[in-house]
Amino acid sequence: MRSGPQVLVFPAYLNNAFLNLLELSARADGFRVEGAHTYDDLVAGAARLGRGDTLHVHWTTPIAQQAQSESEARRRVANLERIFTGLRSRGAKLVWTIHNRLPHELTFRELEVALYRLLASSADAIHIMAPHTPAAISDVATVDPRKIRQIAHPSYEGVYDTGITCADARASFDIAESDRSVLFLGQIRPYKGVDDLARAAARANDERGGDLVLMLAGAVKEMPRAEFAASLPASLRTVSQLEFVDDADIARWFRAADVACFPYRAILNSGSLHLAATFRVPVILPGDPFLRDQFAGEAWVAFFDPAGPEASIAELLAGDPFAGVTDRDFDAFLAPIAPWDISREYSALLTSLASAPSSLSRV
Repeated sequence: MRSGPQVLVFPAYLNNAFLNLLELSARADGFRVEGAHTYDDLVAGAARLGRGDTLHVHWTTPIAQQAQSESEARRRVANLERIFTGLRSRGAKLVWTIHNRLPHELTFRELEVALYRLLASSADAIHIMAPHTPAAISDVATVDPRKIRQIAHPSYEGVYDTGITCADARASFDIAESDRSVLFLGQIRPYKGVDDLARAAARANDERGGDLVLMLAGAVKEMPRAEFAASLPASLRTVSQLEFVDDADIARWFRAADVACFPYRAILNSGSLHLAATFRVPVILPGDPFLRDQFAGEAWVAFFDPAGPEASIAELLAGDPFAGVTDRDFDAFLAPIAPWDISREYSALLTSLASAPSSLSRV
């Protein structure tokens, strides 16, 4: 017997903390949350959705960009249009969360733009986490303001073990109290600019007299791991784990860090920022105008110049842009985005869609 409407989530990446947090309240409220992992799973799962059910599309890369050829990618996008029409005819709803301006690695750009426009026109609700999202993607797709539902990215409070002390964490990496530790944690991919960070850290280390430690944790993608490791400056002390970091070890890396730096060359939303904030670690971000507006006034956020990332990051690391930052600065940011509160907002969105008599007109 059905316990409630079904929500088909695509792609349902295993052990994705963001998805798990977002869905907490919906599951408690009786929604049957199912996952589609591949494009074929999406097609099969969408065919089973009916009145009151919802298809929720998150990251779009597995659709067109993971097709084996351009012709297959084109067929997939065309097929999705038919699938969305079928959903509408059966009374099911479509939600699209905009995570990125476009996927970071693009093989079939034209088809990805077509997919974004199809999602924008077909969705019953478009979930954004950052207020500047419609403007940031305006050259890719037009977002109908009537469809926008802004639900913030949740913090990660209560998700990761926080029992380890800063002193014990630093000692586990042989980082002295007097050292300045700079962390990058996450997949190491070309668009994330970790090479700029490494060169900047080496320059800052020279200026500081050799007390800087670069901490790198995450799997290396789109390049050989050995090649990336060999590219790191020999003059800079680096603590690295160039592979997946288990959830149980996340706290140790952040507790050992004085600052986290995310030198992305392209960014719309950053779960890494929310993770750092959860551990009360100050953050360096690219000085994109949208990000500056979004995090204006946050004393624990500093910005580098994207036009000259190496020199700009080096200047920040050589100085002390976070002097005077306390836990209370983080608390004010984290309080409104507690995971349960955010998940309740998401469940309320699903409830409103499940009871809605008809979809908005398409743009």
